[in-house]
Amino acid sequence: MRDIFRKRRMWRPQAELRDSYDVVIIGGGSHGLATAYYLAKEHGISNVAVLEKRYIGSGAAGRNTTILRSNYKTPEGARFYNASVKLYEGLGAELDFNLLFSQCGHLTLAHSDRAMFVMANRAEVNRIEGIDSRLIYPDEIKRLAPAMAVHNPHATYPILGALYHPPGGIIRHDAVVWGLARGADRGGVELHQNTEVLGIETAKGKVTAVRTNRGTVRAGTVVNATAGWSTLICDMVGVGLPITTHILQACVTEPAKPLLDVVIVSSQMHVYISQTDRGEFLMGAEIEPWTTYRMQGTMNFLQEVARHTMELFPQLERARLLRSWAGLCDLSPDYSPILGETSVENFHVSAGWGTYGFKAAPIVGKTLAQLISSGRTPELIAPFKLERFYEDRLVSELAAAAVSH
Repeated sequence: MRDIFRKRRMWRPQAELRDSYDVVIIGGGSHGLATAYYLAKEHGISNVAVLEKRYIGSGAAGRNTTILRSNYKTPEGARFYNASVKLYEGLGAELDFNLLFSQCGHLTLAHSDRAMFVMANRAEVNRIEGIDSRLIYPDEIKRLAPAMAVHNPHATYPILGALYHPPGGIIRHDAVVWGLARGADRGGVELHQNTEVLGIETAKGKVTAVRTNRGTVRAGTVVNATAGWSTLICDMVGVGLPITTHILQACVTEPAKPLLDVVIVSSQMHVYISQTDRGEFLMGAEIEPWTTYRMQGTMNFLQEVARHTMELFPQLERARLLRSWAGLCDLSPDYSPILGETSVENFHVSAGWGTYGFKAAPIVGKTLAQLISSGRTPELIAPFKLERFYEDRLVSELAAAAVSH
């Protein structure tokens, strides 16, 4: 009986920083925590510190719209994200933590003949890679989303078809972060919140130490997993990243009765919609065109997302918005990530994710842990190396999402 009222902790109380660590991971989001978790679990490397400027999951990991999918445009991208979805499918059981993962299906709407051609092309790329993805037409769309205005003769953007991706769905982002943090902690990893990185020291082209607001620690390897802040961290070691940082906004309505069982995405309307387990309609739109680190919402976003959502779901006309928020997106020139080694020895990056980062968290952690442990780049992430921009080997995922990129 006493156990019911016993205070439980998700992870150990924060300790003082040690003098040195085998691995220092900058960024306490899903990528940093996944890397720490797999280092401890699969490679026995537990002398690891995760440094987070604020609190665990305070950045992009806690601000995304929780969508998971693998129906990307390029073979390299589709293969990579498919591996991530497969890891997500078993991650809850592995962590012994309910991640509220629902593979409810994902629909990318097509509103023109050209869009139908693109969806058919994507479906073929996906099927070659063994991914369940196919082109469907309005009648089947209506069966999957009966509440959506599919057959609307007055629609500004008529629905001609959609790319249907059954394994896609939604997952609770906070649960993913907490589960990975607890798993890493149980493996011996130290989690240090409110620990800001002020500088990184190098010697003879190799990273040696990290300076923080709580002191300096020596490091054998440093991983930059800071998403929208990644260019600022890389500047500390003289590694330039071809990345621009923008804000992406989202909002939710007040709870409503269950209306939507699938994820709805429209690249032409720049909107994506799902309904949470609490009944809220979760809506996102395109990135803002200007570069900024200021995570403040705009009235233009609310107007545009409401207008496009109303065209698809007119029954939400009187629904009230509950809250809105913004997060940072780090965009690379080809809209694919920058992952792995850099010109500074033992300084690795996970950056350039745009709006795709949360979808890739487990496979990023697993492959970066392999890289750190073995010193060899896993084949799965080799196409995403930083050098591809100098070798003209781009992996273009342009227009593979419902936002401007």
